[in-house]
Amino acid sequence: MSVTTAERGIAKAGGGHRAPTGPLNGVIDCDIHPIFGSAGEILPYLPERWREHTKTFGGLYRQALADTLSHPRMSPDVARADAFPPDGGPAGSDLGFMREQLLDAYGLAYGMLMPLGRGPGNQRNLEYGAALAHAVNDWQIAKWLEPEARLRGSVVVTQEDPEAAVAEIELRASDKRFVQVMLPPRSIEPVGRKRYWPIYAAAVAAHRPVAMHIGGINGYPSAFGGYHSYYIEEQHNNVQSIQGAVTSLVMEGVFERFPKLKVVMVEGGIAWLPALKSRLDKHWKRLKAETPHLKRLPSEYIREHIYFTTQPLDEPLLDRHLSETFEDVGCDRILFSTDYPHWDFDEPPFVLSKLKLSKEKLVRIFSGNARELYGLP
Repeated sequence: MSVTTAERGIAKAGGGHRAPTGPLNGVIDCDIHPIFGSAGEILPYLPERWREHTKTFGGLYRQALADTLSHPRMSPDVARADAFPPDGGPAGSDLGFMREQLLDAYGLAYGMLMPLGRGPGNQRNLEYGAALAHAVNDWQIAKWLEPEARLRGSVVVTQEDPEAAVAEIELRASDKRFVQVMLPPRSIEPVGRKRYWPIYAAAVAAHRPVAMHIGGINGYPSAFGGYHSYYIEEQHNNVQSIQGAVTSLVMEGVFERFPKLKVVMVEGGIAWLPALKSRLDKHWKRLKAETPHLKRLPSEYIREHIYFTTQPLDEPLLDRHLSETFEDVGCDRILFSTDYPHWDFDEPPFVLSKLKLSKEKLVRIFSGNARELYGLP
């Protein structure tokens, strides 16, 4: 069911907004989820063969049940109760309503689209997954990028079919509206393995970072001992999957092999990173003979190559502890995000109210880092 949470004392989107000032002037949101308005909305973007396949057979995920998430969400579409557009469609499916609630309401300069629908990378039928990825990218252009200049797309690919993924990246490389390559951290093998290296090579050649948004259905339980009993366990395990992805990328030598590769970890939190860096450095100093391909401390690769988004914002009892964590991670490696239209949405003024940092660092977090990383005007 949907529940109304306590208000954070900030004006709701949709009425009487003043132009943002200070660090909130020209905010860049690095995690916006566009949703299909209906199950059939993808069909016009698919070839005839795959249109008929979709209508007759549908998708086949790497999980025992059907085309569904690995645990039922506790509110419809993981969405804010007020994010469903007036026409009755799914939350995040209406550009006009997204403008009103998000882009215009907070004066966003840009927003990065992170499409999660149809799950191309989760399909057992790799050829169908590649067709879906191509269709989702065309859908981004037609429904979102062409009518709204502030939005930027993510190149959706099928990570388990690197050849198809590379072809899709190369196809979109000349379109500057696609600013990154999107991969799930939960794949069939750890994301640092060599089977995925052609994708990283293509991303570097296309001058695009790779964005790993929480999720992915690889056919295994997200918990190591089996499926969870409760949604709260599944939600927390998203953080652990991001930790695993960071560790795999570093220890498998991805950044040593691709020194220009940049990776954005989206919606996985930040507060755990200082402890992870410390542990990896400590153990690597003792066990470095096992990984002679690494030439530097694990923390140095993380610091140079990996970015993190703010949402879901960690909220310790003392705000200064959050700011200290940001300083440890590096304020030049943190990107602001809202996770619109999901229920744990973080509005820009709320995030600003929790950070006790210099104006220069706040500007970097809310816009400057994203402008540099994505080459935005």
